[in-house]
Amino acid sequence: MARERRMAVDPETAIVLWPSYFDSRISRCCGRRVPKKDAVEAPSARMVYDSVRTLGYDCILELEKAYPRYWFRREGRVLVEPKLSKSELIAKVAAGLRGLPGRE
Repeated sequence: MARERRMAVDPETAIVLWPSYFDSRISRCCGRRVPKKDAVEAPSARMVYDSVRTLGYDCILELEKAYPRYWFRREGRVLVEPKLSKSELIAKVAAGLRGLPGRE
């Protein structure tokens, strides 16, 4: 099973982050959650996971999951401990993705 655990995150209360939230190729109406200027091209679940970990939050990487709108693509998702609101977390992760090596 492609699941990594850093620490205990309750899947029932966790914030779910999909790579599509940060993909500059996807429109807002199709699932992107950040402004185009803050989005990156083709982020992976591993990149989102790494960005969350650099922020210091506990998270779980689930590679076998598919975003409901794109059920045919298994892009994975990241479950994050609910320490912030989802919109605040998305903004911080987007900033972290832009700062990852090989970006910009």
